[in-house]
Amino acid sequence: MDDPKQREDTGGSSGPRHDAPEEQPQKSYETILAQQVHQAKQELARPARGLLLSSLAAGLEIGVGPFLMAVLLTLTKGVLSRPVVELLLALGYSVGFILVVVGRSELFTEHTALAVQPVLDRAVPVLKLMRLWGLVLAGNLLGATLFSAFAAYLGPALGVMDRSAIGELAHNVIKHSSGTLFLSAVMAGWLMGLVAWIATAARETISQVVLVGLITLAIGLAHLHHSIAGAVEVLMGVFAGHGASVADFGRFLLLSVLGNAVGGSIFVALLKHGHVRHSA
Repeated sequence: MDDPKQREDTGGSSGPRHDAPEEQPQKSYETILAQQVHQAKQELARPARGLLLSSLAAGLEIGVGPFLMAVLLTLTKGVLSRPVVELLLALGYSVGFILVVVGRSELFTEHTALAVQPVLDRAVPVLKLMRLWGLVLAGNLLGATLFSAFAAYLGPALGVMDRSAIGELAHNVIKHSSGTLFLSAVMAGWLMGLVAWIATAARETISQVVLVGLITLAIGLAHLHHSIAGAVEVLMGVFAGHGASVADFGRFLLLSVLGNAVGGSIFVALLKHGHVRHSA
């Protein structure tokens, strides 16, 4: 994410700070946006094969979270109180996102905010954005499908998860009305757009891990609908034959993708871009 042309906000200092050389100034709004635009341009220019492979990896990696959730739900059911179980499930949910974001794999919900920035700057056409979204979403879903089929078999075979736990996770994703599901996906998209923004603002990997973990913990704890992580949860249920059908998955996917795109593009990309560009 580092931009060789980045400008740092030094708080008005005209020279190096000799009194505290180990401290680095916080990035300015302009620096964060410039880095995001630079990174997004690089991603938009990547060959289709590279985007597909990276997004395939993200779809596989994010599945680790729902897999851990099913294991934890199996191990803790009837043993711990529901609030404690919910917190543990949310912690497990966040693991997949940390793997993806810190590992720099391509995730659709990050690009609902990140890749929109150069389009708002009129530096790239909308068609390039649509190409990126299409390729990344396709790769993510392929990876999610492969992981779901693998996990739905492996978990019960190892004896670490019950099919009923898989079904419960899937049912919790699809049980809501279409309106609720869509609005939930909008909020999840907004928070994931903030993940992309904050990951750029953070200077160290450990800071990224903590911040990404906290935000995605909130998504998991609130049961908000993330199109790719949720796809793994629902598809695990489909492959296990518990909690969800193919029709349920289709409805979930349509509403969650639309909601995530709206949340990331409008509530993060448009607002962040607008307030930075109009601050000068």
